[in-house]
Amino acid sequence: MTGINPIRPRVIVWAAFCLMAISGRAAAGDAPQWMHALVSVPLPAHDEKTDAVVLLSDVNVTVLGTDKIRTHVREAYKILRPEGREHGLIWVEFNPERKVKDFRAWCIPAQGRDYEVKEKDAIDVADPAEGGYLIDDTKRKILQIPAPDPGNIIGYEYEVEEEPFWLQDAWYFQRPDPVRESHFSLQLPPGWVFKTAWISHAEIKPDETGGALNWAITDVPGIRSEPEMPPWKGVAGQMVVTFFPSGTPAKDEFASWDGIGNWIGHLYSDRMTTSDAIKQKVATLTAGKTSQLQKMQAIAQFVQHDIRYVAISLGIGGIQPHPSAEVFAHKYGDCKDKATLMRTMLREIGVDSYDVIINAARGTVTRDTPPHNAFDHVIVAIRLPDDVKDASLTAVVQHPKLGRLLYYDPTYDIMIPFGQLRGNLQGNYGLLVTADGGELVQLPQEPPSMNGIRRVGKLTLELTGGLRGEINERRIGDSASSERWRLRTVTKDTDRIKPIEDLLSGSLGNFQIVKASLINIEQTDQPFGFDYSFQSSNYAKMAGNLLLVRPRVLGNKSSGILETKEPRKFPVEFDGPLQDTDSFDITLPPGYVVDDLPPPMNADYSFASYHSKTQTSGNVLHYERSLEIKELSVPVEKMDQLKKLYRIIATDERNTAVLRPAGPGGN
Repeated sequence: MTGINPIRPRVIVWAAFCLMAISGRAAAGDAPQWMHALVSVPLPAHDEKTDAVVLLSDVNVTVLGTDKIRTHVREAYKILRPEGREHGLIWVEFNPERKVKDFRAWCIPAQGRDYEVKEKDAIDVADPAEGGYLIDDTKRKILQIPAPDPGNIIGYEYEVEEEPFWLQDAWYFQRPDPVRESHFSLQLPPGWVFKTAWISHAEIKPDETGGALNWAITDVPGIRSEPEMPPWKGVAGQMVVTFFPSGTPAKDEFASWDGIGNWIGHLYSDRMTTSDAIKQKVATLTAGKTSQLQKMQAIAQFVQHDIRYVAISLGIGGIQPHPSAEVFAHKYGDCKDKATLMRTMLREIGVDSYDVIINAARGTVTRDTPPHNAFDHVIVAIRLPDDVKDASLTAVVQHPKLGRLLYYDPTYDIMIPFGQLRGNLQGNYGLLVTADGGELVQLPQEPPSMNGIRRVGKLTLELTGGLRGEINERRIGDSASSERWRLRTVTKDTDRIKPIEDLLSGSLGNFQIVKASLINIEQTDQPFGFDYSFQSSNYAKMAGNLLLVRPRVLGNKSSGILETKEPRKFPVEFDGPLQDTDSFDITLPPGYVVDDLPPPMNADYSFASYHSKTQTSGNVLHYERSLEIKELSVPVEKMDQLKKLYRIIATDERNTAVLRPAGPGGN
């Protein structure tokens, strides 16, 4: 890559600690002429909410050979709002294969002398070991630019030399901030050729003067963040350039999905190493199992639950899995390690499988994405034997050559049962790696009924307006796995009921939990559940001699993300298919009858549907509703429909039933 990722996170957890170590090191020093030349240039188009604008981004890549690339970067921003100060914290990544040769930064204040910081003022920081990452030899060299205040111009310059794993680079010319001018140049050795691919932008031809290929673009609009939008790298304008010596076998290695698959397949080809211990474990796991499905389930559960997720990323180890015999012996590994071990164990029972390289953020890679290294995760595609047919296997696709493929992610424990996929992987695109190369494939989308919350409440309304009763809640799919993950390290009872408290506090003005229990927290093949009882005072509101009661007791499914003045620019991405249902029975207080009921609500669109109704039976007020998410994405042209759906849900969630005293006096 070209260095500092321009699609930068808004917050780095450890950045605040770094500031203390590097504060106070700035000195007066003239900023370079290339920065001073930017002081008077007109700014790119922007609005009053823009935090900063990119005045110049200049990336120069010199390919010295197949084993060395030099990259020189210059960038400058003008800070417009206080929130833009985050651009003052900059970093460049380095590791044993990537050396930082120069790193410095400046600030040109609106008034006063320039500031300068140099590489000697930087600190080297490793990312915190969290989320299963144990060792990673990539570190960050961090500089704090002085006074990144509104009205000031800040800039930096650095050079790195690296031994690349990929003969490929990317030019990210579109950012969250507007860009006035962006340049990218590529200098190749004699006889080398290149191939470009463009994402979210029309192709720009290079200027081939000065012994280099030069691309330039001006006045690039910023990408304003929207809630539930696709991933940045799926919508930002960028160019991917692949380069290689002319006439070599590597010509198509990174310029086609097939070539990338061949390259990955070569790295993975000798990793499926078995051992006597693996053979014995497979025999033990499958003993007494009468079907291939039962054997596959046993292997999947072992790899998912008994092999800890631990990532050790050193050099090529960040791309290539460890031998499966080592993974089994150590009982830990990252996603590609666990996938390789699972494939090895499946082979022991005569089941073929394949690696699938994927980006866990759906939308980063699409059907139209040009071939490039855009992946960050590995799962498994299992070739199902002809006799393995079961309704629980929903993540299945019929491949034209390989037959029925079941996609499965063995990485995380306490997650999705065998046969299903997490929502972010459903409908996603991944690279299926086989002996014949690579193929971009779309993973299946499962029925909405495979994910959701089924909530049933039996409640009693008191004469004083208080409400008490019990709730039985069952969760399946992602709705179950997210709670299992949330509670995986919790040991205190007070913390275990925190999700219940969060739900009640979002729906009730006051409440007290009387008792609560968790159901099937570790049994991933069973629905996860909360059973709890509560009481809430003043639930019903008095209006003269009437009681106003909200039939929808718990749960908020509406959203205000589209209630903005600015028109929506990007689709809304759902987490995954979903089917939620609520059913509440409220026994009315003695002496009261129903005077008025909320109307039923019905909305049905291609992407989602919502239905609710309130009825009475004797002295019981019954409310039920269902929300179904049927598609993974809502395009911009359907935003009005989605906004209408959310407003219908919000209205239904606020509606009240009216109770009056029974008898003539209540008329």
